[in-house]
Amino acid sequence: MSTSVPAPYAESRPLPPYRALFAVDAKDFTGLPAVQHGPVSQLIPELVDQALERAGLHALRDSKRFPANTGDGVVFGFDPALLPFVLWPFLGVLDDILGAYNRQCVGPRIRLRASVHVGPLPDADNPGDGNGTARNDTHRLLDSRPVKAILAAASEQVTHLAAVISQRVYEDVVLGAYTGLHPDRCVEIPATVEGKTFSQRAWLYVPSPSGNLVQAGVQPREESAAEAGAAAEQDQEQDQDRAPVARPGTHYSGNTQHVSEGAAVMGSVGRDITYTGGSTTYHGTNQHWGGGDNVAGDKRVGEAGDHR
Repeated sequence: MSTSVPAPYAESRPLPPYRALFAVDAKDFTGLPAVQHGPVSQLIPELVDQALERAGLHALRDSKRFPANTGDGVVFGFDPALLPFVLWPFLGVLDDILGAYNRQCVGPRIRLRASVHVGPLPDADNPGDGNGTARNDTHRLLDSRPVKAILAAASEQVTHLAAVISQRVYEDVVLGAYTGLHPDRCVEIPATVEGKTFSQRAWLYVPSPSGNLVQAGVQPREESAAEAGAAAEQDQEQDQDRAPVARPGTHYSGNTQHVSEGAAVMGSVGRDITYTGGSTTYHGTNQHWGGGDNVAGDKRVGEAGDHR
């Protein structure tokens, strides 16, 4: 007997239960030699389980819903009540475990992108459970261009994980203060996927940002405030003379970066990040580059009296 496919909007039906979703995939997995694909595919879920164990999430490790190995990663559902603990401390612990593995491994480094989402999904121990819009969006977030750009720009020696948190999870769990992950650790990004009709507001969390992410255009808050006050008395040319320290291969002039290729992060790693790839000149943030990925933005460090 063929399976009946319900017609949309023909009648009302019960909403499936809400399930949280966690997914990871490995950077540059397809570039590995074929002989390494199988072992790496087995290693990733082992590292994730180690992190769940160390983070005290034994129950989650043993009660995953509709888990799947995607070849270059894993995805599984879980009780949304555990979302606060997945955001903190689990993501940080996973980053630590990846770092420890990468420091002693003789094979390829394992650097992961992760996504965390929540939504209604069928979960009745039937074939096809876990499939739905929330599952699709979890994978789209995982593949979003800003997340890939940040991980590509970061030092492979220091940054082993970049996580993207959906807007729904951010509002309910982070802004709701149910988790130990402070909002000021998160960066707003426009989550888009090349070749897909997908665009969502999301939030980036990098447990171990490397210095080269911070170096490109970051200034202390006190210096930024001083410059803002001086802007009223000085012309634009004088203001542009305050260039951050440049690193080889990148030219800085005031708030301008010229990058021939690769990825750049401008401003501190924080709110209101904008991202563009390819050979483009983007005038909104006063950045110009030839090819590759670019991420720019500004983060306000939470202090007494600050308002988001």
